[in-house]
Amino acid sequence: MSVVLSIKNLAKSYGAVRALNGVSFDVPQGSVFGILGPNGSGKTTLLGIVMDVLRANKGEFYWFGQPGGSPEQRKKIGSLLETPNFYSYLSGTDNLKISQAISGRGTRKDIDEILKKVNLYDRRWSSFKSFSLGMKQRLAIGAALLGDPKVLVLDEPTNGLDPVGIAEIRNLIVELKDKGHTIIMASHLLDEVEKVCTHAAILKTGNIITTGTVEDIMKDEDVVELSAADINVLLKVLQNMGKEVLLDEKANTVQIIFPKGMAKMEEINRHCFDNGVVLTQLVLRKKRLEARFFELTSN
Repeated sequence: MSVVLSIKNLAKSYGAVRALNGVSFDVPQGSVFGILGPNGSGKTTLLGIVMDVLRANKGEFYWFGQPGGSPEQRKKIGSLLETPNFYSYLSGTDNLKISQAISGRGTRKDIDEILKKVNLYDRRWSSFKSFSLGMKQRLAIGAALLGDPKVLVLDEPTNGLDPVGIAEIRNLIVELKDKGHTIIMASHLLDEVEKVCTHAAILKTGNIITTGTVEDIMKDEDVVELSAADINVLLKVLQNMGKEVLLDEKANTVQIIFPKGMAKMEEINRHCFDNGVVLTQLVLRKKRLEARFFELTSN
């Protein structure tokens, strides 16, 4: 898989404050790449550097295999780094015409197609002030799509939205990925990242804690969830296996923790059956990204 963005040892300080401390990772083409971290972890600073808004004190970054920072590269990248400014009394179409004229990206003929892509075509002549928060954010992403960039860089694209607006942006990001765009997004909404991102990097106080596919980040261990008609008998049978066993009385389930990749579901099922327990549930659970995130950032 080719790499769209390669970040090499980026560092940035604001006086005595180290915002980034030797950050390195690659963003694969066609991915939805989440940059995660608590407030103050360096997410916005990192995006500002790769979009050439801020200058790093150290390190390099490469867009499409070339050193970053050229105007030609910027035309291939759509970005939403701040709250968008649109004219409240103008329509979505007219606001995009102004954005196109200012940025010089794309043509006015592209605007109808962009409005269709962000699901605003039916409201193209409605005033911006009549839009919901989700619609306003979708129009901002539409402005970032001027010139048909293959890469979108979005800083907290669902910030301040209600659940309906969050769902709208989530669906739009998935649709854009399916249409061939690579999306790089900073976010603190871990549930949304888990739903849309294929890859992620987790930052803490300017340092990379981990990076990789979302699935690999979450699967630091295998969690097997089991249930049976008599949960106490099941618990005793599983304890004989010599593994860490956790009882959830409220859910009427038992969990066994294995090292990553070591859970053998058939062996567990056979052990229970041979000891007189018929399982009503046997599931290999993925750890939620939220749980894994707090494990990584609380140390």
